[in-house]
Order: sequence, then C-alpha cells, then structure tokens
Amino acid sequence: MASKKGNLSINSENMFPIIKKWLYSDHDIFYREVISNACDAITKIRKMDMMGEYTLPEGFKPRVDVVLNDKEKTIKITDNGIGMTAEEVEEYINQVAFSGATDFLNKYKDKANADQIIGHFGLGFYSTFMVSDYVDIDTRSYKSDAESVHWTCDGGSDFEMEDGNKAEVGTTITLHLSEDCLEFCNEYKAREVIEKYCSFMPYEIYLSKENEEGTETIKASEKLESDVVIEEVHPEKKEGEDKEPELEYKVRRRPQLLNDTHPLWAKTPKDCTDEEYKEFYRKVFRDYKEPLFWIHLNMDYPFNLKGILYFPKINMEFESIEGTIKLYNNQVFIADNIKEVIPEYLMLLKGVIDCPDLPLNVSRSALQNDGFVKKISEYISKKVAEKLAGLCKTDKENYDKYWDDISPFIKYGCLRDDKFCEKMTDYILFKNLEGKYLTTPEALQINKAAEEEAAKEEATDENGNVVEAEVVGDEAKASDADKKEEDKEPRTIYYVTDEQQQSQYIKMFKAQKMEAFIMNHNIDVPFMQQLESKNEGISFKRIDADLTETFKSKTSKKAAAELEEKEKELSEKIKKALKNDRLTVKLEKLKDKKMSSMLTVSEESRRMAEMMKMYAMNGMSMGDFGNEGQTLILNANHPLVQYVMENEDSDNTKMIFEQLYDLARIQNAPLEGEAMSKFIARSNEIMMLLTK
Repeated sequence: MASKKGNLSINSENMFPIIKKWLYSDHDIFYREVISNACDAITKIRKMDMMGEYTLPEGFKPRVDVVLNDKEKTIKITDNGIGMTAEEVEEYINQVAFSGATDFLNKYKDKANADQIIGHFGLGFYSTFMVSDYVDIDTRSYKSDAESVHWTCDGGSDFEMEDGNKAEVGTTITLHLSEDCLEFCNEYKAREVIEKYCSFMPYEIYLSKENEEGTETIKASEKLESDVVIEEVHPEKKEGEDKEPELEYKVRRRPQLLNDTHPLWAKTPKDCTDEEYKEFYRKVFRDYKEPLFWIHLNMDYPFNLKGILYFPKINMEFESIEGTIKLYNNQVFIADNIKEVIPEYLMLLKGVIDCPDLPLNVSRSALQNDGFVKKISEYISKKVAEKLAGLCKTDKENYDKYWDDISPFIKYGCLRDDKFCEKMTDYILFKNLEGKYLTTPEALQINKAAEEEAAKEEATDENGNVVEAEVVGDEAKASDADKKEEDKEPRTIYYVTDEQQQSQYIKMFKAQKMEAFIMNHNIDVPFMQQLESKNEGISFKRIDADLTETFKSKTSKKAAAELEEKEKELSEKIKKALKNDRLTVKLEKLKDKKMSSMLTVSEESRRMAEMMKMYAMNGMSMGDFGNEGQTLILNANHPLVQYVMENEDSDNTKMIFEQLYDLARIQNAPLEGEAMSKFIARSNEIMMLLTK
C-alpha cells in the first residue's frame, strides 16, 4: 500500500478539542475504552472461526496485553483479535463516530449466536487523545490477503497511514503520553485503573513493563511470585550504615493477570457456593465483615440482566450508611450507584449488576431511554421484595436475626416506593419488649385478647354483676352487624421510643398482658405514617398516647357518674394551680394503685410537635406546639389523689397538684431547665413536711 495522507472526516475542526476535554469526565477512562475495543476484536475473530470464515491457530488463547514503558512514556495495548484492513481503518478510525461494532453486528446477526459486542460507539478509541500527544495503530487483519497497516495521528485533524510491519493478526495501539498524564504508565496506577474498569472483562488482560533489556533490578521486598530471577544482587554496604543493605534481584517480570473472566454473577445460582459468594464480596468491596445474605439476579427476558446484591451487616445510624452498587455492561464497569437503574433505597446495599441491554450514551456514563431503564429498576425492586418475603416465610429464624440490620433498607424502601411497600407490608417485623419479632399481621392481633377481656370486665360492676341485659332477636342481629363493622376498624400497634423513659407505662402494659414494640429509629415516625396511609387497618400509638379501658378498674355506672362530677371540680382547680388552661384533666380508677398520675399526649399532637421541632432546627418558631394534646390522668385509687379529692382547699393542695403534674411529665419526657429546678425544690419541701 502506498503511503497516504489526508484529513479525518469529522464534522467540525473543533471535534478533537471537544473530545479531549469534554467527552469523558475521567481521563483514566481511555483504559476501559481501548481494552473494551480489544475484547470486541477478539469476540469478532472467534465468531468468524465459529462461522467457518476463518480458522484460529492451534492453541489460540484470547488475550489483551498492556505494556508500559515509563522511559519512553508509552502505553501499548495489544489484542489478538480480528485486526483491520486499510479500508477498515479508513472506515472505522478516519471517519469519526462510525460504529464498527454496530456494522459488524448488523452484518452477522443472522449467522451467529447472541454473543455481545462490548463497544457501541466509534468514538471510544478517541478517548486516547485525552492523555496522549499522538497515537499509533499497528494492525493486521485476519484476511489472508491483507497487509499490515500503520496509522498515526497527533490529535489534530491530520493523520498518516501506510504499510506496517506487524506480523501477527490483531491490533496494537501505542499511546505517547502527554507530560501531564505520565502517571498512567506507572505500573501501580495502571493496575489500579484497569482493575477498576476491567476486572471482569471476558478475556484475560495482562500487565507488564517494557525496558531495553527486558529485565530490571528490584529490592527483595518488591519481588513478586511471578518474577523470573536472573541473578541475585548484593549491594555494597555504604560507609556509616549500621545494617546490611537489602538483597536485590535482577528479574524478568512475567505479565500479571489482572482480571477474572468468569465473574460469579455470570454463573447460575445453583452453581455457586456460599463461600464463593462471600469471597466475591470480600474481593470486590474490600469488606471483611460477612454479608448477612445476598440475592442473585438472573433474568433473560424481556431484557438481559444478571447480578448479585448483598445485604451488609451495619451497626450505625441510617444517615451514615453508604453502599455501593457497581453497574456493568457486558462485564465492563460503567459506574457506581446510577440512580436511574438502581432504586434509591437499594443504594444502601452492596452489589454488582450487569445489564448488556442498557441504553448508554456515548461516554457510557449516563443513560438514555428512560422507559426501558425504569423497567429494569422495577424488576430489581421486585426481586428484592420477593427474596425478603421468601426468607420471612421459609427461614423466619434467620430473618429475625437479620432484621435490626436490614430494617433501615426496608423501611426506607417503603417510604420511597409504594409498590415495594405493598409487597413488604406483611413481612415487616416489630420487635417486642422481650426481643421477640412479630410480623405486621401478628402485631395487629397481639393485643386483641387483652382488649376483649377488658370489654367483658366493662360489662360488669364492681361486684361482678352484669350491667346490661342480654340482647335477643333483632337487637342481637344488630349487634352482630356492629361486630362486623368493628372488625373493619383500624387496629392499633403500640410502640415505645425509650424503654427507660417510658418504663412506668411498660410496666402497666406488661401487668395487663398488653404488648408494645420498640420503634426507636429516626426513620420510624415517617415509616409508621406511610404504613397507616397505605393500609386502612393499621394505626400506631406510642405507649403513652392514650389510656384504654384495659388499664381501668371496673366501675359501676353510679360510681362513674360520681367520679365524673369530682373530675370537673378538680379540673378547674388544677388548671388554675398550674396556670395551664389547655391541659385536659381526667379522674380515673386505674388497676395499678401505685401510680398516682400519668400524662398522655395524643399521637397527632406528638407527631405535629416532632415536625415542628424539625422546623425549629431550621430557625422557625415552634410557637405553642409541644404542649398541645396533653391529658393529665389522676388515679382515684391512689392515696395521694384521694387526699386532694377530700382536701381540695388544703394549704398543701397546690403543691401536690404541681408535684402530681411533674411526676406525670417525668414519665413522658425529661424535665428541662427551670421546671427541673422547681421539681427538685418542691420535692425537698414535701420531704420536709414529713419531719414536722
């Protein structure tokens, strides 16, 4: 072939500066692009062999070699793939943005199997100019009559192409690095970048160094197992040195294999052992804590997707959890945590997803075709929900053990994804005060027996006599209808946010064989609201939000009326003593006779107060929120309350009212500032009365 000079067929004279500066956000991406192209070339030649259009040499072993020369400031990337003729170099290289991969697939799509070509864009090769002053291509086509070709370009719009001297079929691309990019021919940097992008590419990738003699002298501590020792070197001890100098070797370093061509996610789940899953996790994520469990994704229709998602063990607050989902396209690393593909809440996990069908843009760093990508995201979410549901059904013991670690993922997922929430509602666990885990349906039914027993007691007086006559006939039918309506009413799940602070209420619940659940995570309040809004039969109340009939003593109608009358009298005096007109006061006979008073705050008021606290953190005023919805309950069965009922005008009554209120508040939330000082002073004053 005669020497040829010409101009690249590009649409603008400014194409190269644009490519060099803006095509890729990370300059190290050229390693991925060129090695991907090399793997494509190997895939193509194997297809040609399979179709009988070419015969591979005996013992053919597909491979890509990356050879560094820090003295010459070059990187050579060589493959033994299909190579190019002069016409193909003209077509695929000189005519920028013509996709050789697309052309090849269109030509042979009906003659071969579905093996994928990694590259989708002809521009990938031009990423080399981001780091190079000029680039050489030496290539020989598999075609028997083809001559080798040498091509060179300095990053402008001019190129030179002539006959080459490459003897073997395949392609070598030589990058002559710019001064500001010499780090990429450093062995350690090259290994780091190639392992980042190419750890699982389908053909073996080897890294080696090139120098004049093919050997180098290294210290004994730098020697690798693969090094071939030519001779030992004993450096002379320098004057003034105490220790003998470290032994050195003159070695020839064998190329180092950098990738695993058969990643675990490409295998079928039944062919993978637990130890293989754990080892893969340690290798990829550098995390030596064992994952709790994993989900192996394997889908062929309507799109091709494989992957493994790991649930890591965590011991930290929700905000500080950070996972990593690595996205691959045909075993080529694309990016971490691409939000269009991975549901946001699953980015808290660690894992890999390989989807050859992803519609990537030219730099492979962003996605196109939102509808298709959304289906992939929904599929991943669905498989995670199915795995968790299956685990809860078939391995509840281990699911219980995992729950504290995985609950942030699930609860956050319920907040972010309505479909995920619907699938997971029955498999959300609630941890009771004894550490036992119950599912949502179990938690809803757990207090039913205690409530029914309380209802029976309510129908009798203090002597055990039935208060109301038994209904018959039509009234009985109406009663049955009412019962059916009651069954439709929301059932309550009681929860505890602070076991120490709410210990008195917990004691009451346990005494009545009532159950409450620990909900002390900062995601729990919005999570509970989500469940309530999506499930008509669920409501949540903190353990101190209300006083149900379960905790009240049996009272005749006459005694209840007397108690109600006394309540009105005390209510006005207590409000006046406490200077709090918004406080609701109730007089009740509680089963726990040792509790003098208690404070309930309605669930609605508490949630509103929590929301206002968030606003206050942003500089907004809370106004009167935080004291709304309070009900002070005085226990008419307690001697101290009985005293104020009988001695309303005593000199000590005001002080006792204040003390009863503060005792109730302490069980609900800590006293702050001046209120605590007054409580301590008042307590001392009350104890002084005992000495008189």
